[in-house]
Amino acid sequence: MKALQLIIFTFCSSFLVAQTEKNGISGDFDGNGKKEYAYIKVSDCSDDCDGKCETIIYFSDKNIKPFTISPANSGTLYNLEDINHDGKDDIGFYPNWCTSCWHPFYVYTYKKNNWEPLVSPISTHCSQWEDDKFPIKKDPEKKGNVIITSSVWKDDDIKINSKSIKVD
Repeated sequence: MKALQLIIFTFCSSFLVAQTEKNGISGDFDGNGKKEYAYIKVSDCSDDCDGKCETIIYFSDKNIKPFTISPANSGTLYNLEDINHDGKDDIGFYPNWCTSCWHPFYVYTYKKNNWEPLVSPISTHCSQWEDDKFPIKKDPEKKGNVIITSSVWKDDDIKINSKSIKVD
């Protein structure tokens, strides 16, 4: 008998995030027209973040190579859809960690059978997430651009900045 798996759908900006008990997402990550499932496993990390603390992103299609994010004690995967207009769904990853409210948001795209960062890690603070300021989205006014929204420490306060950058 297969175990029943609970699926919870939430909306974060314009992205539909499917979180399952394995913390995975589905999408067409290699552009072949078929949906794959991406999920994470944590390696060598205690609840106190002792150890290597590597989070590995695996895929149901074994032809798509897994990749590692470190340090990360698990985290949340996002299907960013085809944010860079290359015909493949891109992945966002927000890592868990044991200290601080500052966490990078990682964005990856699949090129030449490898996962590559689409942009540099985006600095975020938990207040940005509480204000529903998602770190990346397509720029509706400039084709080939994305809007990066990040948190910065300035004038003894946390500021949220947005800028448009080209990704094609």
